[in-house]
Amino acid sequence: SGKQTLKIFDGNDAVKRNQFRLISVPRIAKNEEVVEAALRAYYINDDQQEYELQTFTQQVLLSDDVINRNDAAEDSNLGSVFRESVPEAWIIRAKPKDGEVIRIYPAWLKVGMAYVSLRVNKDSTTQTVIKEVLPLLGRQTECLQDFKLVEVLMGSKQVQRMVLDNQELILNRLKDIRKTSIRQMNQTRFYIVENSKSIVRVSLFVGGLPPQLSPEEYTNILKDELAIKTNVVAVSHVYQAQGAVVLEISCFSEAERIYMLVKDTTVNDKPLNAVVIPEVMASKIPQNCCPLLVFVNPKSGGLKGRDLLYSFRKLLNPHQVFELTNGGPLPGFHTFSKVPSFRVLVCGGDGTVGWVLGALEEIRHKLVCSEPSVAILPLGTGNDLGRVLRWGAGYSGEDPYSILVSVDEADDVLMDRWTILLDAEESAEGAEDGVAEPEPPKIVQMNNYCGLGIDAELSLDFHHAREEEPGKFNSRFHNKGVYLKVGLQKISHTRNLHRDIKLQVDQHEVELPSIEGLIFINIPSWGSGADLWGSESDNRFEKPRIDDGLLEVVGVTGVVHMGQVQSGFRSGIRIAQGSYFRVTLLKPIPVQVDGEPWIQAPGQIIISAAGPKV
Repeated sequence: SGKQTLKIFDGNDAVKRNQFRLISVPRIAKNEEVVEAALRAYYINDDQQEYELQTFTQQVLLSDDVINRNDAAEDSNLGSVFRESVPEAWIIRAKPKDGEVIRIYPAWLKVGMAYVSLRVNKDSTTQTVIKEVLPLLGRQTECLQDFKLVEVLMGSKQVQRMVLDNQELILNRLKDIRKTSIRQMNQTRFYIVENSKSIVRVSLFVGGLPPQLSPEEYTNILKDELAIKTNVVAVSHVYQAQGAVVLEISCFSEAERIYMLVKDTTVNDKPLNAVVIPEVMASKIPQNCCPLLVFVNPKSGGLKGRDLLYSFRKLLNPHQVFELTNGGPLPGFHTFSKVPSFRVLVCGGDGTVGWVLGALEEIRHKLVCSEPSVAILPLGTGNDLGRVLRWGAGYSGEDPYSILVSVDEADDVLMDRWTILLDAEESAEGAEDGVAEPEPPKIVQMNNYCGLGIDAELSLDFHHAREEEPGKFNSRFHNKGVYLKVGLQKISHTRNLHRDIKLQVDQHEVELPSIEGLIFINIPSWGSGADLWGSESDNRFEKPRIDDGLLEVVGVTGVVHMGQVQSGFRSGIRIAQGSYFRVTLLKPIPVQVDGEPWIQAPGQIIISAAGPKV
């Protein structure tokens, strides 16, 4: 063969661990070609002229006096790396330098400046670097002793920090890092950090508690269940409606004990959850800065949610990315409660978006920025809201960085939200002795649509199928296949929903045609992108918009009609448009709101506009 395979180590650390990468090069390759291939194997984009290859012998780690092929001046007429007895393993080494340019990152937020570049020479120490950097960052009047230089290694699994000694020679430090690992040098940054007096203060969000209790009652529960020490633990915030508190803890070991204990504690058969809340210094955020609060539902979109969680934690400060399966949206909103201006990115299906908007509505009065704009990265099956707001039909693996750019460039629009009051006159189950206990009224929020009849019945069957075998429902394609199968089973249904319900729109009775499903729509996308209302102009109704304060009411005659709407051949039967609706159910009927289905007992359903638009 004209090719040869070589082992390449990127430094002493790789040699110790015996972790090498293989490259394949022609037998007559020149030095620089082999160096280039070796750097490429480790994804290092630096100039190859700055590196050389050293033959690997056991002495490498003991001494630097190793044969260096690149310096073989008397052999310069031979251009090839390979000789008669070619060693199979090589180490990439950086050539010694008399000076170089390094980047220093400020450890505080400075808009428009990520880092400053500084030339260092063989006499440059940590102290001289700090002295030269402060004027470049506009801090020249401050005392050198108030700052330190921190070396931060951002590896794939952990972040390591080391404060550099004031007299440390910077070039020597760079040489040591490169000797340990060339790749490690690419993952190392230098930060200039203000010295601060460290005060132990851990904020711990504890959720899953019974709602609507007083702060004293919550403290007593925590004393009983977690044996909290009141001399180091105080309840700083109470969210009564959500059954959650924030604890301020002034002792690390006590914070750790409570955090671990919460995970194994249940109150009223409901497990508690704990999230460590980072401290955001709102006063230090520049005026024209609008940070992004990211919520990710790792259960949405197959495994894509989990991957996005990791990606956004790498691209942003990991403290601004929250996992919704751990405590829901409340910990994130609490963390950002003092931030004067922020935006939100929700990664999940329409149900996840509704969950976050509902939490925002409940906590809005406690936020300095009470109306943050919300962007959507659609991970669900239908993603109707994502389609309408032009975020796409579903995430298909785009670069997470480009998504952040899109969020930054997106325009604000307003959207109506609706409150649905469900007041059952008798329980759906029916009680013993024939005496039915009335269910308490239930209030739900709606963003997209509310369906009664066949539409909700298909959702309910799909929901049951997913609960039985959740592992199978990890792709949009499979989910839609199940919807189709469920629909085909209902194809011979009779059309008599209009006999089982009565509809009032803005205080007027509306006569219903012969239908099997009644749907209230807030956005012009239903069932994964179908236009249920249709685009034809109609002088009886206004052109629908998502911020017009009106809902459209549409009927479907059955599964076949729904299929034709999905395919774009037909639209629904336009019934009404209004801002206040009362539906009377004469018998138990399937109902779904934004994809969440259930059987609703006979009684009243009232739909009206909810609070401010989002």
